[in-house]
Amino acid sequence: MERARNNREEGEEDTTMNAQQRGGGCNYGDALYWDARYLEEGGAAFDWYQRYAALRPFVRKFVPTSSRVLMVGCGSALMSEDMVKDGYVEIMNIDVSSIVIEMMRRKYVSVRQLKYMQMDVRDMSFFSDESFDCVIDKGTLDSLMCGPDAPLSAAQMIQEVNRLLKPDGIFILITYGDPSVRFHHMNQEGCCWKIILYIIPRPGFQVRPGSSSRKSFTEPVPLTEKGQLAAGFVPEDPDSHYIYICKKLPHGLIQPLV
Repeated sequence: MERARNNREEGEEDTTMNAQQRGGGCNYGDALYWDARYLEEGGAAFDWYQRYAALRPFVRKFVPTSSRVLMVGCGSALMSEDMVKDGYVEIMNIDVSSIVIEMMRRKYVSVRQLKYMQMDVRDMSFFSDESFDCVIDKGTLDSLMCGPDAPLSAAQMIQEVNRLLKPDGIFILITYGDPSVRFHHMNQEGCCWKIILYIIPRPGFQVRPGSSSRKSFTEPVPLTEKGQLAAGFVPEDPDSHYIYICKKLPHGLIQPLV
C-alpha cells in the first residue's frame, strides 16, 4: 500500500492528488481497492515514486546491510529484491493487500532474505517492540492521507513505526509531502526524531540548461529551527520527492538536523 500524492493538507484528509487519482475517486487506504488493483495487474512489478537505484545512496549511507529492515506497503515493487542483490540480508515486507502478498510470496519463495506478511501498517502488533533497525516507507503514508480519518491513520502508523524501531533506528520516509505537511504528522506523542531531508526530482525530470539547482541531490536540504524549508525555497521539479531520514531518539519533540 504505497502511493498517492500530497502537497497540502488541511483538515481531515489530503485532497491534493494528480488528475488520474482525482478521476478515480478511490480510497487509497482501503485494502479492497488494492486487492482489486493487484488482481487486475496480475502481479506485474511496479515501483512507486523511485527505483532503488535512485534511493541507493541514501539507503547505503544510513542503513548497514546487516540491518533488519521492515518495508511497509511493499506492493509489487522490486526495491526489496534490489536491496538483497545489493547485500541486504533480512527484509520483512508487509502490505495491507493479501492478494499482492501471496503473489510476492510465490515469486520470492526461494529468496531466504525476503519475507512477506499481510498486515495493516496502522497495527503491526504482531512484531515486538524495538525489533527492527530500519523501516522504509515509499508512499504508504501518502496513501493513508488520501483515505478517511487521515490524521488518525497517520498518527497510528508513525507511532507503530516508532515502537518497532530500535534505539537509533532509522525510518526512511519517501513522500510527496514537504515539511509543512509532514512534520506535524511525525511529531506524535512518544516520538522523537532527528531528521535529515533530501529532495530528488521524479524519474525522467529534465533539469533546465543553465539551472541554478543544487549540484547534487545527495546533499541534504537545510531546514530552519522549526524544521521547515527556508523561505522562498522551491524545488525545480514541482513534483519532487521528499526523503526524510529519521533517526529515533529518546522521548521528546522533533529535532531537525540542519
